[in-house]
Amino acid sequence: MKMRQPSGKANFSRIEMDLNRIINMIVNIFVRKGVNWGVNKTIDLAARRGKSPAEMTQADHQQANHARDMVKRARKAARLTRRIGR
Repeated sequence: MKMRQPSGKANFSRIEMDLNRIINMIVNIFVRKGVNWGVNKTIDLAARRGKSPAEMTQADHQQANHARDMVKRARKAARLTRRIGR
């Protein structure tokens, strides 16, 4: 009795699937970096209330730093909540 050799098509499909998975992972990395960049820029703009750093007074700088610290604390709290929820 002759044993059938696996066709090359099934092997190619598997390679293609793995390649698709790798490409998706790379695209997701860049999308995540782009979204994070945009979120950080928006938070910074909101903290500065739309002013450029040159126009800001000392009180404005302090308030912007305080706003950034609050965002950092909120992110840590969200991370901790996700960790506890696991």
